[in-house]
Amino acid sequence: MRTRTLVALLSSVAGAAVVSGAASIGARAGIRGQRAASQRIVEMLPVHADWWRERLHHEGQLTYLAIGDSAAQGVGATAPGRGYVGLLARRIRHRSRSTVRVVNLSVSGSTTWGAKKDQLPKLQHFTPDVCTVSIGANDIADFHPDKFERNIREIYGAVPSHAIVAELPCMFVPTSERKVAVANEIVHRVAAELGLTVAPLHAITKRVGIRRTFFNTYGDLFHPNDRGYEIWASAFEPAIDARVDTVAAIRRYLSVREAEELGRQAGDVANARAEQDTAGAEHLDTADRPTSFDRLRKRMTGSVPLPGRDADGEPTDVGGAA
Repeated sequence: MRTRTLVALLSSVAGAAVVSGAASIGARAGIRGQRAASQRIVEMLPVHADWWRERLHHEGQLTYLAIGDSAAQGVGATAPGRGYVGLLARRIRHRSRSTVRVVNLSVSGSTTWGAKKDQLPKLQHFTPDVCTVSIGANDIADFHPDKFERNIREIYGAVPSHAIVAELPCMFVPTSERKVAVANEIVHRVAAELGLTVAPLHAITKRVGIRRTFFNTYGDLFHPNDRGYEIWASAFEPAIDARVDTVAAIRRYLSVREAEELGRQAGDVANARAEQDTAGAEHLDTADRPTSFDRLRKRMTGSVPLPGRDADGEPTDVGGAA
């Protein structure tokens, strides 16, 4: 009996040692993989920056300008254009049926302070038709609410009134999420004061869940991969579509001078004129359409053939010969 007990005990100890050893090996392999992925990220940075810099020389009927960090650069995607900025540019092009010039001012590793210092001075050289801002994730490691709000106010105050600003994404780690909650409260409050549209990035990434997020993340466990960036883009898409439609209305219903004079109200005025135009077209269409009384009167006067008879009142062979 004692022998069996001793064997069972030794077997349990050995099994635990094997599991512990396997877990240790797996953990070390995971750490090595993450380090290797982080090194690949470092190698991506100049490649992505050069790719977007070259896009500045492309002409387009519409201009899409992005302010942000490495996520706006598309770091972690298989190609720069498969990040959320590239996906949104493609959506703008398809919806507007126009060529699009992408001005990506983002800088990998940028904080709100970095964006204020490095990206805002370049903004004054462009007049974007569409503008997105997604910044602040890099502030969380050393988060100071007062500094964050000062920087956000300067950034949001400098971008066009039609800019779409994003929440910080869900980070799932409780300590980080508490900071993100404070940051997103600031994002919503300042955006509301300035009349900016907020893209619900945190709500959408949180809804995806931690398990799917793990598979939608690059090997460094921080940047999104191609699938992850599709989710990021979906947070912006409703606001992007609305803005593209407004731009189309402005160009159709307002002169350049009128749009400049109206400023923030240009979109509202153009959309109102578009709605009036549509309502007028529907009214004319309805007015030209004969009513049931008109059709009856025409049949009685012989101007419209009755069902089953030709214009002379003779029977027709509807349905074929008997």
